[in-house]
Amino acid sequence: MTLSTPKVLQILAGVVLFSHSASAVSIITLDFEGFPDSTSLTTQYPGLTFTDATVITAGISLNELEFPPHSGSNVAFDDGGPIFIQFSHPTDLFDGYFTYTVPLTILAFDASSTQVASAVSSFSSNLALSGDAGSSPNELLSVTFLGGISSVTISGDPAGGSFVMDDVTYTTAVPEPRSSVGICLVILFLVICLKQKCLTLELSS
Repeated sequence: MTLSTPKVLQILAGVVLFSHSASAVSIITLDFEGFPDSTSLTTQYPGLTFTDATVITAGISLNELEFPPHSGSNVAFDDGGPIFIQFSHPTDLFDGYFTYTVPLTILAFDASSTQVASAVSSFSSNLALSGDAGSSPNELLSVTFLGGISSVTISGDPAGGSFVMDDVTYTTAVPEPRSSVGICLVILFLVICLKQKCLTLELSS
């Protein structure tokens, strides 16, 4: 079999493209630790923009007897209205642990602001001491959409002050260039072709 120069170049281009196209999914968890009590969340976390979310700390602004943190001592609550989170890069998963005084709803939207997923709380209230019978604080709620979630809205009482969230998790794609692998594949391909004498160079004077 004989391969012309254009055909060889096409194969090499495909190998190089493959070497740079890999990516890995990274799972990121936000525990809201490290912020002082009453910190308003906006863009402190790279790639995320928060609206109407404020961090509060157990023993200060947070009543940890009714709203125990899922981990650490900080949580975020709906300060003045539903919490809105915008992702600079779409995620296929969003979840978190929620303690609430009224029924909770999570709505997920794609880049065109079309609703693509939703989740609702299992109870009307799951406070640690005075929640509904059978409930427990820190209920895990999750929304997923493989097409990519660009934003989420978490709603309890429209006026806010109705829930806290902790250990929020989302995914993000992290590029993994594999240039060294691509180069090795190119060299291996050339060696095989030369050994089999199947590489034809078309030179013009």
